Amino acid sequence: MLKTYETTIIFTPVLQDGEVKEVIGKYRESLSSFGGDIKHEDFWGLRQLAYPIQRKTTGIYLVLEYTGDQDTVAKLELTMKRDEANVLRFLTTRLDKFALEYNENKRKGLVGANKKAAADNGGGDA
Repeated sequence: MLKTYETTIIFTPVLQDGEVKEVIGKYRESLSSFGGDIKHEDFWGLRQLAYPIQRKTTGIYLVLEYTGDQDTVAKLELTMKRDEANVLRFLTTRLDKFALEYNENKRKGLVGANKKAAADNGGGDA
């Protein structure tokens, strides 16, 4: 049975723009070849790390939401472990129905930092 997963990948900040696109394309192709189907991709770009990793204080973030089975996840993680030159860290989580609903609402702008101001025109307490 296919389940939905989310993988956050932190790439090394020394990659140039063209190299980043190439590496991301490689992971997209790998995920498809492992039987995964990408539902959403969120490129965060260069961000400050909470703590240094391999003496680097910044990293390039990519979040992939996809469907697949456990074998798909295992193969993708093995690929990332072998790519020590480009990948600083990664984290994969399985999404339940509540996380899927939250992600969908976040994309629509109903929750999160990009929340649309629904009550801006007259819902204040003043």
